[in-house]
Amino acid sequence: MSKRTLFAALVLSSALTSGAALAADPAVYKIGGIFAMTGASPHYGKVMSAGAQLAVDEINAQGGIDGIKLQLVIEDHKSGSAQAAVAGMNRLIDVEGVKAVLPSFSTVTLATMPIGDQKKVMMINGGGVSAQTVGTSPYMFNIRSMASDLAAGIAHRAAEQGAKKLAQIAIKSEFGDATIAATTKAWEGMGLKMVAAEQFQADAANIDTQVAKLRASQPDAIANWPTTPQAGLAVKRMRELGMKQAVYCMEWTAEDTKVAGKHAEGVEVVTDYFAATDENPWSKRFADAYKAKFGEMPDFYAANYYEGVYVIAELIRRAKAKGGDYYSGERLVQALWENPTFDSVYGKTLTFRKNGVAQKPVAVFRLENGEQKFVKFTTGE
Repeated sequence: MSKRTLFAALVLSSALTSGAALAADPAVYKIGGIFAMTGASPHYGKVMSAGAQLAVDEINAQGGIDGIKLQLVIEDHKSGSAQAAVAGMNRLIDVEGVKAVLPSFSTVTLATMPIGDQKKVMMINGGGVSAQTVGTSPYMFNIRSMASDLAAGIAHRAAEQGAKKLAQIAIKSEFGDATIAATTKAWEGMGLKMVAAEQFQADAANIDTQVAKLRASQPDAIANWPTTPQAGLAVKRMRELGMKQAVYCMEWTAEDTKVAGKHAEGVEVVTDYFAATDENPWSKRFADAYKAKFGEMPDFYAANYYEGVYVIAELIRRAKAKGGDYYSGERLVQALWENPTFDSVYGKTLTFRKNGVAQKPVAVFRLENGEQKFVKFTTGE
């Protein structure tokens, strides 16, 4: 019996034995968020927390869940500190009493996942891409495309543009290791040649040695895996050292454009796709409300954490409707697997696959005059 099947059986047994018990409503439904509020990459904490808070505010403005309000409780992991994340996760559970947490960053999610598993707290990640978060805990779910999805997307895009030899560069971290492994598997699985894989420290200011090795490998294209602002730094140094190959990134922010300057032109980004359109009224309402409140358009990170709060709220409603001692991580997970499909701010619905990862659109964007222009959807399989 698989771990997930065993868990489902245990949850069912628990639900049956507790079904006759009266529900104990909390005064407020607290949702934990572990974000990068300080440190090297506060941009992520800013947009992720903004998206989540906007969802909380909207749901509360509509009366909460049967009159009970939501509250977002944020802990700061200082842009990737596992120690800060673990301390924050314990505070959220032991002090705040949360039953669901929104982690971010692969290292943070991996560091806190065992705590969620042990204390039976549901976790929904909308930022990290590590494959190690997949299938290892019945309480862990992902609403972001994983490294394997994005690696496959970049491999397909580079190949269709004629590349035969690929090089890649990433930060020295579990996330960097995972993306390099996933890209190598996808690329070599297509019968093509990986010629270099370089990594550098997250706080490195000089990456010329790694870029020089990429140049020496004479690739046709480069998979550029660092996140903000190192993604922009890598592109800047590649171009300044004379590399003219196509560059593909898994994400790109305004900060990267600022760092790379004119060298950002033509870089392609293969990533989760969020677009506010008239055809998707919820996406339009979200984007308009986000811009009105925060003065800028939301990116997909904001959309993911906004959506994560709505998923948790819907799970609370479903669990409560079943009665009994409904407000627990076990009952939230049970409610998800009884119906793994939810309305999506990305359009129509999202459905969690058996591995706990939601299927999301993956698209190609090209940087033109500092703006990301949609090119096409690509495969993330």
